[in-house]
Amino acid sequence: MLRPTREVERRLLRRHTLVAGIDEVGRGALAGPVSVGVAVVGRATRPRFPDGLADSKLLPAATREHLCAPIRAWVAGAAVGHASPAEIDAVGIVAALRLAAVRALIHVRASGLHPTAAILDGTHNWLVPDLLDDDAARAALAFDEVVMRVKADAHCAVVAAASVLAKVERDSHMTGLPDPGYGWDRNKGYGASAHLEALARLGPCDQHRRSWNLPCGEMSAPGGMIVG
Repeated sequence: MLRPTREVERRLLRRHTLVAGIDEVGRGALAGPVSVGVAVVGRATRPRFPDGLADSKLLPAATREHLCAPIRAWVAGAAVGHASPAEIDAVGIVAALRLAAVRALIHVRASGLHPTAAILDGTHNWLVPDLLDDDAARAALAFDEVVMRVKADAHCAVVAAASVLAKVERDSHMTGLPDPGYGWDRNKGYGASAHLEALARLGPCDQHRRSWNLPCGEMSAPGGMIVG
């Protein structure tokens, strides 16, 4: 299994006192929130990150859950923000990601941590404060430097930490939802075959993203279902 390193964050810590790793979970689901994890490291953070830390998608659920306490003990601070299915339908997935990130970062900054650099998974920087009207939201996204890295959740320890925290929190939310037969505890809102069969039989509920191209005749979003 590919193990992350601290190479990128260490380079940033030469110029910044605190660095945030940011990753999203649930972008490609048919139901449930999109969640964004934020983990912050600083120059005083212990060099060695928790044993077994890796991209959350590569870890069994029990391992992810076991890692949460060591991760929170390792980082300077962390938070997870969410945007609901209704918010995703209202503003679109990218703006919903931004909204979830704002919520997590407001919590981090309220704790007294003010990271000035961020490492973000992927190729598209969706942390764009100029697209927000609210001053507090813009301030939450006010980084001096944002570094994009493809598969940062696999290669960068602080992003892997954010990924694990977000995945565990979102999964816990999904398994706690009332379930008339969609199988949230198994599929967490993703398009597994049993979920698709339940959608065809039961239709969507208020946890489904109605703007998605749901396989039950619901109105499609422009371009169809987003996968990621």
